[in-house]
Amino acid sequence: MNVHDSERLSGLLEDAGYARAAEDTTADIVVFNTCAVRENADNRLYGNLGHLRPVKDANPGMQIAVGGCLAQKDRGEITRRAPWVDVVFGTHNIGSLPTLLERARVQKEAQVEIAESLEHFPSTLPSRRESAYAAWVSVSVGCNNTCTFCIVPALRGKEQDRRPGDVLAEVRALVDEGVSEVTLLGQNVNAYGSGFGDRQAFSKLLRACGGIEGLERVRFTSPHPRDFTDDVIEAMAETPNVMPQLHMPLQSGSSKVLKDMRRSYRQERFLNIVEKVRAAMPHAAITTDIIVGFPGETEEDFQETLHVVREARFAMAFTFQYSKRPGTPAATMDGQVPPDVVKDRYQRLVDLQDRISWEENQKLVGREVELLVSEGGGKKDGEHRRLSGRAPDNRLVHFAVGDGEEPRPGDTVTVEVTYAAPHHLVSDSGVRSLRRTRAGEAWAARNGRPVPERKPEVLLGMPAIGVPAEQPAAAGGCCET
Repeated sequence: MNVHDSERLSGLLEDAGYARAAEDTTADIVVFNTCAVRENADNRLYGNLGHLRPVKDANPGMQIAVGGCLAQKDRGEITRRAPWVDVVFGTHNIGSLPTLLERARVQKEAQVEIAESLEHFPSTLPSRRESAYAAWVSVSVGCNNTCTFCIVPALRGKEQDRRPGDVLAEVRALVDEGVSEVTLLGQNVNAYGSGFGDRQAFSKLLRACGGIEGLERVRFTSPHPRDFTDDVIEAMAETPNVMPQLHMPLQSGSSKVLKDMRRSYRQERFLNIVEKVRAAMPHAAITTDIIVGFPGETEEDFQETLHVVREARFAMAFTFQYSKRPGTPAATMDGQVPPDVVKDRYQRLVDLQDRISWEENQKLVGREVELLVSEGGGKKDGEHRRLSGRAPDNRLVHFAVGDGEEPRPGDTVTVEVTYAAPHHLVSDSGVRSLRRTRAGEAWAARNGRPVPERKPEVLLGMPAIGVPAEQPAAAGGCCET
């Protein structure tokens, strides 16, 4: 969601007449779009602001703006700690950035403006999309949950849903521009519809995306296990362009810890969802988020988390050591776990998940997979003449290209997996097939590459307007058609 907001900020600035600075130049404006989920985000922001101070001193006209969740949380504290910052704006008023920059320039003083409620739904703002072939689409913003470790609801506000017609109109417009993959975004994406009274709105939205011609891949993130219903699983399984991939945060495998986290589901419920997803989509890749060292977590609780990891066999897990966030209930809970214990548990969890990820990836060796070719790639892609792409289940595959026609980002290729590592797959057997796509053409056009002319389409039976022209008499008197 932060990446999507950053695309909006870029679009706003370009609409206001700014241009992206080249890498070897000093920018006139630097904008930080911040996160506040973990403590290291604070440290990184103030560290980066400190590094920029001498740069700004040497370039007096330079402006620095700080927005996003950390700005919503710290507000005027940012300009107190870093008085060389020109603009501070929050999560609800990103559309104000160009105006605030101009006001700071004219008044020659810092502008701090934090709205308490959403001014414009992010997707109504202009955007500079980072990708020509894949796009984020917000279906909702905010969150109605009260997880004790999370500061997001306080910073993003209550959940607000977009109307389905607005979401689908944006998706269709993106497809018309050449986008072939869309990821639907929401803080709690599968609670979509509660704002307008339709508890099955999200599954209906997935099915509606299946009817959009040219939309080849649909993903979504992140669902909450509490709201994960059977109709969503059925929609995923029955809609061909909805990918067999699910990212569903576990946070902890201990029902006791889940209760303390105020997560409103328990271990059995989570594993039951996993079982149903696997029954409907046997080859689906399930990924998750896990927090280690939540206050009050015992070794027995941690063992329950390891049990769920073994049972669920996640394709990958984003693992975090618990970070105390001021303003959350968990920050003042008894039983804060010592850092050395947290570090030990964290490493054991990572070791287990890496082994499972490797074992699951090894099952794909020898299989053919269709990849959407990605921009950028692995560190060794250039050395081995490889490109990178994502499989339908979102696994990353680095694949070798031969001497023939090279795929473009946005094109699709079919390859055979020849090697598996815990976090990626490799195909060194060559490209089995290449399909040129409109998404690949969109990438080429954006990057100044030649785009081959398409052959005109043959139209059959298009009716004309007005009185039909008189036809010549058929020789022989009559004929059948």
